[in-house]
Amino acid sequence: MPRIVCLSDTHNCHEQIVVPDGDILIHAGDATIRGTIDEIIFFNDWFAGLPHRHKIFVAGNHDWLFETNNRYARSLLDASIHYLQDSSVEIENLKIYGSPWQPRFYDWAFNLTRGAELAEKWKMIPDDTDVLITHGPPFRILDEVPHQYWIENTGCEELRKRIEAVRPKLHIFGHIHCGYGAAEQFDVSFVNASNCDESYNPANAPIVVDL
Repeated sequence: MPRIVCLSDTHNCHEQIVVPDGDILIHAGDATIRGTIDEIIFFNDWFAGLPHRHKIFVAGNHDWLFETNNRYARSLLDASIHYLQDSSVEIENLKIYGSPWQPRFYDWAFNLTRGAELAEKWKMIPDDTDVLITHGPPFRILDEVPHQYWIENTGCEELRKRIEAVRPKLHIFGHIHCGYGAAEQFDVSFVNASNCDESYNPANAPIVVDL
């Protein structure tokens, strides 16, 4: 039974986070603040140096270099790190798929328009996916942003539809810091692994899942 350690939204605070032992270490994006070369090198040195046998990274909206110069950004990552961008890897008999896209969020990286544009990306998720990693959440699952008089569900509607069809065992994401936590719906385990809170303090512990 592989133990999966879930991280996301570490935003350059990596070294302040106590990472538990496990078999597969997954980071669901926003390792950086501005996505610069130096920030990615700093993240890589920390992430590659952790003792977990398998490591997976999916970029987030702050990780700009992975959108503007993807080949060069990938070259900054250690060979021990599986970078997933609309792609899969099989580890410990688990089929793991990762994608960085999200509904348009200000003028950040990996933005797409809600609806058909995002649905085209989610169609690429294989039907036999066991573990899905996206940067952003699905609609109405660990995606709430409180405002003064109301609560906004910020997740992607099309992503939720695809998850309901595929039914992976586990879906890991981040992006919405205040949505941190775990939930279960329609036989899928969901983890919002955002380590930083709304003030970009690394207040949230990594979440561990045994599959």
